[in-house]
Amino acid sequence: MGYRNLRECVDELAATRQLVRVDDEVDANLEAAEIHRRVNQAGGPAVLFTRVKGCAFPMVCNLFGTLERARYIFRDSLDNVRRLIEMKIDPRAVLRQPSQWLGATRTALTLLPKRVRSGPVLDHETTIDRLPQLKCWPEDGGAFITLPLVYTEDADHSGWRHSNLGMYRVQLSGGQYRPNEEVGLHYQIHRGIGVHHAAAVRRKEPLKANIFVGGAPAMMLAAVMPLPEGMPEIAFAGALGRRRVPLIESKSTARQLPIYAEADFCICGTVNPRRTLPEGPFGDHLGYYSLAHEFPVLCVKRVYHRTGAIWPFTVVGRPPQEDTVFGQLIHELTGPIIPTVIAGVRAVHAVDASGVHPLLLAIGSERYTPYSKPDRPQELLTQANAILGQGQLSLAKYLLIVNGGDDEQLDVHNVAAFFAHLLRRVDWRRDLHFQTCTTIDTLDYSGERLNEGSKVVIAAAGPVQRELPTELPGDLRLPNGFRNPHICLAGVLAVEGPKYSAATGENDSSVAQFCSALACEDAINQFPLIVIVDDSQFTAASLANFLWVTFTRSNPAADLDGIGSFVEHKHWGCAGALVIDARLKPHHAPPLLPDLEVSRRVDKFFAAGGPLHGIG
Repeated sequence: MGYRNLRECVDELAATRQLVRVDDEVDANLEAAEIHRRVNQAGGPAVLFTRVKGCAFPMVCNLFGTLERARYIFRDSLDNVRRLIEMKIDPRAVLRQPSQWLGATRTALTLLPKRVRSGPVLDHETTIDRLPQLKCWPEDGGAFITLPLVYTEDADHSGWRHSNLGMYRVQLSGGQYRPNEEVGLHYQIHRGIGVHHAAAVRRKEPLKANIFVGGAPAMMLAAVMPLPEGMPEIAFAGALGRRRVPLIESKSTARQLPIYAEADFCICGTVNPRRTLPEGPFGDHLGYYSLAHEFPVLCVKRVYHRTGAIWPFTVVGRPPQEDTVFGQLIHELTGPIIPTVIAGVRAVHAVDASGVHPLLLAIGSERYTPYSKPDRPQELLTQANAILGQGQLSLAKYLLIVNGGDDEQLDVHNVAAFFAHLLRRVDWRRDLHFQTCTTIDTLDYSGERLNEGSKVVIAAAGPVQRELPTELPGDLRLPNGFRNPHICLAGVLAVEGPKYSAATGENDSSVAQFCSALACEDAINQFPLIVIVDDSQFTAASLANFLWVTFTRSNPAADLDGIGSFVEHKHWGCAGALVIDARLKPHHAPPLLPDLEVSRRVDKFFAAGGPLHGIG
């Protein structure tokens, strides 16, 4: 059976040598996060900090630090959850081989939460300032919860069937929050809590919210699953944990939200429908600081914790991090269902190295004219629009889609091969399709306003049009001010440009001048894709660097240009190479850098005789 609570999971990981105890005192202010980053990058074990400076609660991190450990934690349920998803895809499969599906049907019984009168989480009460005050990066605006489980219900339709359990950032201290009375609640666009908040605003009443920390690992994974609207995460957590989720329901006349009985901590409160305060800054999963912006405020009513409570945490930053494993596990569970949701789409991959939402790769199908071999994208464009209409996929900034029929062996997760396939076939004169003044990820600062930017669909289908160079041509010419060309991938060239000089809201003309100084006959056009960057050697040093720099630092409508560009019937294209301006710009958020003094302090944990010696 699955774990009832976090303590059971921690104890078993320790017993199987997948967790290390650190009994030396650790500061939750920057030190714990620095240790986590080193252990995670080394593919190390989970870490339990038993002595946290100034705090009575132990902390645990890196629970899901490797895909192998995440699979181990859910080893009893993954196969049956997959079968449940397959039953949705093809219900007739149950009739063909019913014995194979017995485990899945039993798992389905765990979807219904269990009502209980009380639970361990109500053992004790405390205050916000006594909780672990975790800070991960030097410029963080205060202490944050990095693995919160925020539970809300639809104000128009109460009950767990109309609930949302999401992982939304919670700021515990700093800023303008009243200590112990208020915490910040940061949620991004297109999240389930937003529907509930909108209903509360419409009704002019506070939004009730309970924030759980800890509990069964299944609750943490369920909170980040991209489930269809109307499918409660609480139900999915029951199936994933192979146990009905126990919910404590209040009998008072003024109905309160249910409390997850096996949580380690619970913060109960309400969100004023009209009040906001600046939240942040905070290091985030794109590898930059998300800056301070107005977000909702939770008025704290009660803070509970169980006996022996453990505070789980993670650290976000430039990928890959621990949340990368969440993404891999989610793909394993939900990948097979994509073709049933979007007709003709074979596979979709949100590229973790680019920060997930900035870059989406997809393989579709050209079926419009089956009697002729497609020589250009047709149905792919319909499928691209369908992808951009699906939940969080709608936040994609660059959507690259190709025809699977052109190469049946193409794997959407082989990013280098995907780029090569697309760049051999793409025609920049016709295959770029923009959406301007639209929504992008809240954490993406490549646009000039919060939540606002642009998108581009690049669709490629048909025969190979070019071969891709892997060496610099001898007659390569660069315009004045541009230097140090380096090849990132076959057909992709990084070039250093002058430092971006325009103020926010104004255009820097240097990339336009780069393009106008070159003709379509110049040797540089052997590279169909050119990226203008601040440091070309860094950008070309690895595939991960290329993806991170290019797709987190560019806004398609503002930062795409090309050699031999034109506008025809309101369609923009270029006859020569496509050029992406991926330099840092004044409106971008600053990248995350660790505190060197803190790094030196934590060296002792990894030195000979230290509790983590040999790991990082």
